[in-house]
Amino acid sequence: LGQNVFVENKPGASGNIAMQECAASTDGHTMILGHIGTLAVNPFIFDKLPFDTNRDFRPISLLAKVPSLYVVNSDVPAKNLKEFIALAKAKPGQLNYGSAGNGSAGHLAFEYLKMAADIFVLHVPYRGTGPQLTDLLAGRLEAASVGAPAILPHIKSGKLRCIATGTKERLPQLPDVPTVAESGYPGFEMTQWYGLNAPASMPQAAIERIAEACAKAMRNPLATERLRGDTAQPVGDTPAQYAAFIKTEQARWKQVAARAKIKPD
Repeated sequence: LGQNVFVENKPGASGNIAMQECAASTDGHTMILGHIGTLAVNPFIFDKLPFDTNRDFRPISLLAKVPSLYVVNSDVPAKNLKEFIALAKAKPGQLNYGSAGNGSAGHLAFEYLKMAADIFVLHVPYRGTGPQLTDLLAGRLEAASVGAPAILPHIKSGKLRCIATGTKERLPQLPDVPTVAESGYPGFEMTQWYGLNAPASMPQAAIERIAEACAKAMRNPLATERLRGDTAQPVGDTPAQYAAFIKTEQARWKQVAARAKIKPD
């Protein structure tokens, strides 16, 4: 693009503070890194937002997907997803899973699995991934769904067992672990995804130019190698493709949030 890009972190309110500031921008240069939480989940778990996710933002490009892995601690007598689901059905409400907090990606991922498999597993919310992993590794938690980068080393060491991946296809890093979809739940997909979005005020010409640059960047071997080193899957699609993807994800997570009665902490 021939321009410097400055990154400004705006934490708070599950990303809503940053989203509100971006939505109000009219300088033609401000963008935001949107994700599954801010674009597909928050609209359905917050009673009211100071912006309209679909009206006030324009999708530019889906950049990457980070796989979510379904794992159990090594003491759980389930070698794969089918065995875990059979165990959960035999002991309804007796198994538990942890997450980084209410409304977190791990919470959503496991509630999605519960809905698809029609099982009852107790949710134990933590304040962050760190405390959750500590208890999972110690055997105080039986299961969880966590992003691949944080948990892959523990799977490789044998401290945790991956029973399924949320991706459409098997991961090169875990070639022997089946996806949830191929384990009997076709169409199932759970990834933590990230894309570039702009305020609705950004001109279409700028949107198209930035989308082309994103696609080029995601095809760059250096970027691809770096992303795949973190098990992320580079995408770099068009604004129209990204818009369709967001719509599909919103439909998926609206149903999950409603069924599980998910509300933010």
